[in-house]
Amino acid sequence: MLNLSDLLRGCTDTILLAALAGEDSYGYSISRSVQEITHGEVQLKEATLYTTFRRLENAGMIESYWGDENAGARRRYYHLTDKGRQLYEENREDWRRYSGMIEKLFRTEAQR
Repeated sequence: MLNLSDLLRGCTDTILLAALAGEDSYGYSISRSVQEITHGEVQLKEATLYTTFRRLENAGMIESYWGDENAGARRRYYHLTDKGRQLYEENREDWRRYSGMIEKLFRTEAQR
């Protein structure tokens, strides 16, 4: 049986890039948003989240900065760079192409 965690492991970078495509954000907010959108089916573990942030930042895909919160702890925000936006668009197109191919395979198998 296919495990959702295994399927998503290769998509974590793109999920984070997608979350930042609209606006700058911070880890907890992105994690919560992903959970809400997927009705709890996808949960990004903290270790995975911050390891991915570091990898994307080291690759020049995102940049981080400290927010200026008046109340509570300061948050580290992440911003998508032009290079990151380009990668996101490429990955999004790849996903559309691959998911379309798999859908065709499912339809073909169902007709047999």
